[in-house]
Amino acid sequence: MPPLSSAIASHSLRMSRGPSRPAEEGEHGVAWIQVAVIDAASQVASKAGSVSNRPVWRDSMAPYERPSWGRSLLDVATSVVPYVALSVLMYVSLGEVTYWATFALAIPTAGFLMRTFIVFHDCTHGSFLPSRRANLWVGRLSGLLVFQPFANWRHTHAVHHGTAGDLDRRGTGDIQTLTFDEYVASPWRKRLGYRLFRNPLVMFGIGPLWSLMFGPRLWSRSMRPRQRRSVVITNLFLAVLLGAICWLVGWQEWLLVQMPSAILAGTAGVWLFYVQHQFEDVYWESGESWGYADAALRGSSYLKLPQPFQFFTGNIGLHHVHHLSAKVPNYNLQRAHDENPIFRDVPVLTARDGVGAVRLKVIDPDAGRLLTWSEVRARRAAVPAASPAAL
Repeated sequence: MPPLSSAIASHSLRMSRGPSRPAEEGEHGVAWIQVAVIDAASQVASKAGSVSNRPVWRDSMAPYERPSWGRSLLDVATSVVPYVALSVLMYVSLGEVTYWATFALAIPTAGFLMRTFIVFHDCTHGSFLPSRRANLWVGRLSGLLVFQPFANWRHTHAVHHGTAGDLDRRGTGDIQTLTFDEYVASPWRKRLGYRLFRNPLVMFGIGPLWSLMFGPRLWSRSMRPRQRRSVVITNLFLAVLLGAICWLVGWQEWLLVQMPSAILAGTAGVWLFYVQHQFEDVYWESGESWGYADAALRGSSYLKLPQPFQFFTGNIGLHHVHHLSAKVPNYNLQRAHDENPIFRDVPVLTARDGVGAVRLKVIDPDAGRLLTWSEVRARRAAVPAASPAAL
């Protein structure tokens, strides 16, 4: 495996399991995972004789973790405002021009919807605006535009940040990914379901509708009370908002305007999330072998997108920077990458590489890589016929 920068490797920033989760979250209690990461790494550095109790990468990232009112408001002006304006223009254009002309507007509208999602995303990390209360309310309001319950999404996404690349803690806020042994040992029905789930037509066809429209509407008993309230209240607000729009313009018109841009943005968003942690040599470890900094720098990709795609995706392709410090707002990610040598050896993907990564299906922990279905078949054929796992 490629080494990390000497600055991080010399401190061996391995993360322990951290403290138990608090009984009840405060307004920003979901950040317990990130706090545990910082505390655990600091303790290790302290035991190693470090002068400071702060991990070295925290000092490197600190200058970029300062949000700016001016830069944040510019982000809103180039995301939420044009998304709402173009949506209104699409409604007005219905009946005035051919539907194909209206549909053409869905393409830039989808781009600004993705940027709106990045505003929402940064607010859940508390990194978008200098004020905690402003992050909360801008996050809640932008959440209505992207159909997401703020507190629930904030919680599951924080869990994702604290467990990415950890084989022992998969399943929350990530894309289901089995190891080779798990897949082979599964009953045929589970294997079939997994193959269907990983099929591009399902993942990038049904997946966007589920992750954007339907999945966020559901809650379960396993959720914390704050999460359930977030889902229920968001659903009520969306019912009133969408009901009012349908009453004003008609439900068919709502579908003709909102669904094309939502599907386009959702498909692009699912693909972006996929390639951020699903590439050939992606980092997967378990137990004491797992490390937070390693997971950020070797388990999160740097997806190099040309303009204007980097603009419309809100710099989220710089995912390695974001996972090392979620407090860096999107508009500082590029500068943080460019000015810090610790990011010089991170996994770099092009858009072509990202498309090719869709072929990867299961984890091979021993080889430290993901396998395609053809490689899975070849490995299964090599397993002795008497082995129960091969059946």
